[in-house]
Amino acid sequence: MPDYPKPAWDFHGGLHIDGHKSESLATPLREAKIPASLTLPLQQHIGLAAEPVVQVGDEVLKGQLIARASDYVSANLHAPTSGRVTEIAERPIAHPSGLSAQCVVIQSDGQDRWTELPEPIADFREADPADLRERLRWAGIVGLGGAVFPTNVKTNTTGRTVDTLIINAAECEPYITCDDRLMRDHPGDVIDGALILQHIVSAARVLIGIEDNKPEAIAALQADIDTRGLDEVKLVVVPSKYPSGGEKQLIYLLTGIEVPSRGLPLEVGILCQNVATSAAIADAVLRGRPLISRIVTLTGKGIRQPGNLRVTIGTPIRDLVEEMGGYTGQAHRLIMGGPMMGFALGSDELPVVKGSNCFIAASREEIPDPLAASPCIRCGECVKVCPAQLLPQQLYWYARSRDFDKTQDHSLFDCIECGCCAYVCPANIPLVHYYRFAKTEIWAGERERGKADHARRRHEFHEARLKRLEEERQARLRKKKEALGKKSAAGGDPKKAAIEAAMKRVAAKKAAQGQEPSPEQARDQEKEA
Repeated sequence: MPDYPKPAWDFHGGLHIDGHKSESLATPLREAKIPASLTLPLQQHIGLAAEPVVQVGDEVLKGQLIARASDYVSANLHAPTSGRVTEIAERPIAHPSGLSAQCVVIQSDGQDRWTELPEPIADFREADPADLRERLRWAGIVGLGGAVFPTNVKTNTTGRTVDTLIINAAECEPYITCDDRLMRDHPGDVIDGALILQHIVSAARVLIGIEDNKPEAIAALQADIDTRGLDEVKLVVVPSKYPSGGEKQLIYLLTGIEVPSRGLPLEVGILCQNVATSAAIADAVLRGRPLISRIVTLTGKGIRQPGNLRVTIGTPIRDLVEEMGGYTGQAHRLIMGGPMMGFALGSDELPVVKGSNCFIAASREEIPDPLAASPCIRCGECVKVCPAQLLPQQLYWYARSRDFDKTQDHSLFDCIECGCCAYVCPANIPLVHYYRFAKTEIWAGERERGKADHARRRHEFHEARLKRLEEERQARLRKKKEALGKKSAAGGDPKKAAIEAAMKRVAAKKAAQGQEPSPEQARDQEKEA
């Protein structure tokens, strides 16, 4: 491999782990078959779930919008193929909770007919960045490196200066090779997407960070960069170490800049995007296509023919396993994602979603069942490998004792949940589980406090309104009394004057009838008056 630029910095900790990547890279990328039925969760992104714009029984075409983003932080959803909507209901999804979610189910008609797509934006450099962000919003593009954050929101850098755009090509977690395969086979799409992103955020330079265990991908990307003569795009090869693909870790590797605690890269003039997201952006802008498919790695000793497939979103996992020859006798656990940050699935009936980058049918040898935890011996091994330079054992003690204030004092939310600490723990303590638990409890507490604050503000507003209404009523009474007082001062007692006037009217009426009222009648009339 040629002598590519190397980073001058290295992040703290990390692990050198057997990558197990060659198994799934031994075969070419293939197109997966379109299944008979696709299940599309309405929430495949961070933010609020999309709202369906189709009904059961509707005929849909490939690329047609079937669910619209319900909020600014949300994402559109499109039909991955043509067919008929057969159900909109709760279905099990691939999620650590194991819970169900609202899904749109489409029965394929086998014709794969496209809907009418928006015009490509070939000359994107002349386009308004706001129009390009709108195209990304329409296409339903989210971060495909795992975060699934809506890309149109992330690229809205209004009021912020972006000096450096970083394309994350590290793919550091073991077993996963979908990005490697994408860069080998479609380097032009990755570079096109990077240039579009650069124009959207007005970045001065583009850095592509890639681990040195991907020589074919490195060569393909560099050849494309050289062919175009792109001086502002630099490919930087970093040593293979997990988790070099962590956002803050890669930023430090490439620039030497540290993102502040609980801060965002934008605060230091940097924006990061994954290579698969970059390629999806090129597809949306240059070809007018929404995000309806992605490359997925199928690997592990439990898969007969490990490899990578371009998969239609919504495809059942079992269909992909069948395309790879089915399970071997060693299949023990099914993991979505990598062995470090992924999670076990209870079924292969679940659908592929936008964030599905890898499925590992692991043997007992590859991913053994968790061993029983023993007490922490304070060996400090977790501190040595933590890439965020935290104190994992202290976070563990505070999370376990539910002292969530102390966990935040020790920068809990800087934890990227990479799993390095748990990997080296001799006591087999599932440390990351405790950190996730603490984060969830803190978020739940903040939501409850938010609700309580909202209720308190409503009560205070209600009390203030009642007080205002009472003050207004009292003001009206005072004004009326003042008016009566002025009349009394000008012409005597107004009440007595009214009685006398009434008696005169009655007397006049009786006189007109030729009758004088008796003293008793006069008294009654006075009382009536």
